[in-house]
Amino acid sequence: MPVIFPRSLDFRVRQLGVGLIAAVGLLVTGFYYYALPSYTRVGYTPEQPVPFSHQLHVGHLGMDCTYCHQSVFESPHASVPAAQTCMNCHNPKKANVKGASPLLAPVRNSYDTGAPVEWKRVHKLPEYAYFNHAVHVNKGVSCVSCHGQVNEMAVVSHDQTLSMGWCLKCHNAPEKSLRPVGEVTNLTWAPDKAAAEADGAAIKKALAVNPPMSCQACHR
Repeated sequence: MPVIFPRSLDFRVRQLGVGLIAAVGLLVTGFYYYALPSYTRVGYTPEQPVPFSHQLHVGHLGMDCTYCHQSVFESPHASVPAAQTCMNCHNPKKANVKGASPLLAPVRNSYDTGAPVEWKRVHKLPEYAYFNHAVHVNKGVSCVSCHGQVNEMAVVSHDQTLSMGWCLKCHNAPEKSLRPVGEVTNLTWAPDKAAAEADGAAIKKALAVNPPMSCQACHR
């Protein structure tokens, strides 16, 4: 009986099959790896050198975000408060709140020596992505949109994926996330559900919100 297919074809088909299985396996593994919290940082809650509770300071005491993150409306960065900011309330020489607490020793040392408190960064974008806090908050994007209900967190954790797809979803329909600029740092503010999208559209028009969709907007 004549040979229709050469013997080498059988070997090549086997190679192709193994290659396809390996490729599918790598694709699935890669997808799950990049979707896991360990990569997106969602849920990342590092222990800080000073146990600062946003739930207490913001949620219970009503402190505004800008008291500590002073440059958020003017700078690309929200800024971490200097020890002086903490000592305004916790200075032991002025008999302020818990000034002698051992938990605040790193803050007092920073205030006395000028050495920064070694806070552990929670929210982090990839190095190749550019984000400007001032642009967003001045257009009505609240802290909670990216950082979650920080006012309810005793320990701050990474709340959203901050992935490109997640950002583009908001850029495609910003009216769903906008609020009056005066309410940006009011973490308990909630829109009227019946008119939320209409109000967002009005804010979008009033503030000329036109989020860029080009690559160079975030990858500079």
